[in-house]
Amino acid sequence: MTDVAASVRSRLFAAQDVAYGDFTASLIPDIERERIIGVRAPRIGELARELRRQGTAEAFMAALPHRYHEENSLHACLLSTEKDYDRLMGALEAFLPYVDNWAVCDTLRPAAFKKHPPVLPEAISGWLRSDRTYTVRFGIGTLMAFYLDGAFEEKYLDWVASVKSGEYYVDMMIAWYFATALAKQYDAAVVFLREDRLDPRCHNKTIQKAVESRRIGDERKAFLKTLRKNRRA
Repeated sequence: MTDVAASVRSRLFAAQDVAYGDFTASLIPDIERERIIGVRAPRIGELARELRRQGTAEAFMAALPHRYHEENSLHACLLSTEKDYDRLMGALEAFLPYVDNWAVCDTLRPAAFKKHPPVLPEAISGWLRSDRTYTVRFGIGTLMAFYLDGAFEEKYLDWVASVKSGEYYVDMMIAWYFATALAKQYDAAVVFLREDRLDPRCHNKTIQKAVESRRIGDERKAFLKTLRKNRRA
C-alpha cells in the first residue's frame, strides 16, 4: 500500500461510526460487513476535496484494488468530480472492474459527461455489453442521467431494452431508467410497455416506479397500471 493510500485509510477509520456501518451493511448485502468502515457521505466528500487540493487524488486512485467500501466510494467521488474527459476515461476504465455494489456504482456520475462528448455513446454501448454487473448498471445509469433530456435519442431506449442480464441490480436499473424515461420522454418510452419489449420483471418494476413517481400525471399512471403483467415482478 502506498503512503497516500495508507493515510487515506487512516483518516477514514478516524471518521468511523460503527452504527452507521451497520446501517450501510444492511443496504449492501453483497459485500462483507468487515469491509465496511462506517463513514458518512459528507465526510467522504470532504476528503475527496482535500485530496484534490493536495494533488494526491491520482496517487490514491492508482492504489487499486481497494480493501474497504468507503475507499471505493471515495474513488467514485473523485472520478465524479473529474472534468477532463480523457483523463477521466482512463481512470474510469481502470476502476470499473472493481465496482462491486450498487451504492458505489450509483455514486459514479462524472461531471465530464455533462458536455456530452461525441465519443461517449460509443463507450456507453461498450459498457452495456460488458459481462460485469456493475459496469452494465453504470452504463444504463449514465444514459439515464445524461441522455434523457436535450441529448435524448430514441435509439438509447433500444440499447437499454436489449440488455438481457437477469441480474437483479441490472434489471432494477433498467426499470429505473424506463420509469425516468416515462417521466421525461413518455411517448417514446411507453411504446416499450405497450409492445411488451421488456423482460416481465423489468416491465412490472418500470410501471411500479412510474406509478410512484411525482413527475408523471394521474391519467398516465392510470393507463400504465392497465399494462401490468399478471406475473410476479
